[in-house]
Amino acid sequence: QVRLVESGGGLVQPGGSLRLSCAASGIILTINTMGWYRQAPGKQRELVATMPTGGSTNYADSVMGRFTISRDNAKNAVYLQMNSLKPEDTAVYYCNAEGIYSHDRSIFRSWGQGTQVTVSP
Repeated sequence: QVRLVESGGGLVQPGGSLRLSCAASGIILTINTMGWYRQAPGKQRELVATMPTGGSTNYADSVMGRFTISRDNAKNAVYLQMNSLKPEDTAVYYCNAEGIYSHDRSIFRSWGQGTQVTVSP
């Protein structure tokens, strides 16, 4: 009922940059928080960055100072600018949104399908 579509992943050399995008669509009354998570092979999914509406951003220590999350509330979109990429940033990156459905005012938490980011020489 809420669909998240990601784009922008790919292969990049160490030290390079990528920008991920994610747009939400569906029966949305409001989105409270959007964010990015990642999952590397053999590891659990972990938080990368989140951005509540009107609140403070939250970053994983491992990406602080290198990644920047931003939102376009009018488009129900979230972005992740990733600079100074390292091989350990290689993972599938997932977009996440939490908010309120418009039809029954219940809470939703939705995930995108994931986009692969590979950092390699």
